[in-house]
Amino acid sequence: MNATNWLSSKLNLLRNSAPAAVEAPKPEIRSSRERLDATLRQQKEALSPRTLRRTLTSLQAIVDPRVSEVEGGRRAKALADWYGKAGIDERQDVWLLISEQFAPDAVKVRAARDGYDAALGTVDEGTAEIRLRRALVSPRTRLLQRFAASTGGMRFLVDLRAELLPYLKGNKRLLALDAELENLFSTWFDVAFLELRGISWDSPASLIEKLIKYEAVHDIRSWADLKNRLDSDRRCYGFFHSSLPNDPLIYVEVALLHEMADNIMPLLDELAAPEDLQKSTVAIFYSINNTQTGLKGVSFGDSLIKRVVETLRGEFPKLKTFATLSPIPGLRSWLSKNVEELLSKLSDKELSALGREISFEPPSASHVMAAIEQAQVLEVLSEKSPLRQFLTRAGAHYLGQAKQGDQVLDPVARFHLGNGACIERINWFADPSNKGIKQSHGLMVNYLYDLKRLDKNRQLLDKGTAPAAGDVQDMYFK
Repeated sequence: MNATNWLSSKLNLLRNSAPAAVEAPKPEIRSSRERLDATLRQQKEALSPRTLRRTLTSLQAIVDPRVSEVEGGRRAKALADWYGKAGIDERQDVWLLISEQFAPDAVKVRAARDGYDAALGTVDEGTAEIRLRRALVSPRTRLLQRFAASTGGMRFLVDLRAELLPYLKGNKRLLALDAELENLFSTWFDVAFLELRGISWDSPASLIEKLIKYEAVHDIRSWADLKNRLDSDRRCYGFFHSSLPNDPLIYVEVALLHEMADNIMPLLDELAAPEDLQKSTVAIFYSINNTQTGLKGVSFGDSLIKRVVETLRGEFPKLKTFATLSPIPGLRSWLSKNVEELLSKLSDKELSALGREISFEPPSASHVMAAIEQAQVLEVLSEKSPLRQFLTRAGAHYLGQAKQGDQVLDPVARFHLGNGACIERINWFADPSNKGIKQSHGLMVNYLYDLKRLDKNRQLLDKGTAPAAGDVQDMYFK
């Protein structure tokens, strides 16, 4: 072996025997305090310590108790203008500052809490509670209030939270800011401060365009489609806030009919003749849309439906039935995970009939799901079809029996049942659109708002039972 070969073999031996390189631990995200005290910026930090300190000074100047509300609002507007031009990483640094540097004074909170505990059951309990409440009010609250009072400030805060929400899971330091915003929005956007407005084809074009922008249930395909939804036999209502006067916070589309709708297509048919309003006895809520992501957690739906029902009854005294025609967005996903368990609950006779229909006996979960995936086959199934009956029962069971903790699993069901409605009817192949097939194999549901039973239905839901008509309950798998 020559010298070159000998050297190469020794080097290879050293490489193979050397311990594997240990990956350097990822640096932890520094708190705003650590960054404010630092000199140099670390990798992936958008603002340098110096710029961060300058930004904090600007935020503190907004809540300076020595300045007037007007001057505080002007300073808030100036910072909001800078924020509007900043990148997302720089905005996250602002969120972090607001969340961590404007918290309640921990010393004052501790002292007030101790005083409250000591005063419980005494004549000083009320005074101690007031001190505790005041101690818990953070400078962050005052800062956000000044932003809200500035020109365009409410829109700024709503959009800020909408942008903030996706980052909460990855950065728990931002949770305090999110909780503060949600709490303030719950007060600022209380239904007592909202105005119910009708939206018609004669409304300003800028407002009508918002219906197209925010429609999330049944996409608006054209101006003709939109005009059909605002026709003489339709109504559209929205809640508005004075700080966002040209944006409905939530709106509902209503069809006035002579019977409860069991299919969405006639309602979306642009060529269909308008209903005779003299014969209309049923109001169908077929699309309800929250428009502001930043107002997540602020509930409008219950009050909106109540106010709309009152308005409709005033205009059309013959209306007796108020119901929805609603999607079942989680059904397809849930069924794919639970079909085997549902099949195990069928009787031998039911299982055999289902197997004969899909040409696999006994039918396995994969065979049944393969048959259900054929939308063109589902559309023409007769009412007595075992496959149709199985899928309809699965829809009923999912809405009434599937739970996440103590709550019904389906988000739309959770909304309507929480408002006092009940599951009235499962509708076969009621939405054959691509979206309807992807969500629920075309199934839709009517939720009935029986004005005399709203409170009873809520009480039933509180006890863990989803309110449902007898025909729906009969379809549950035992």
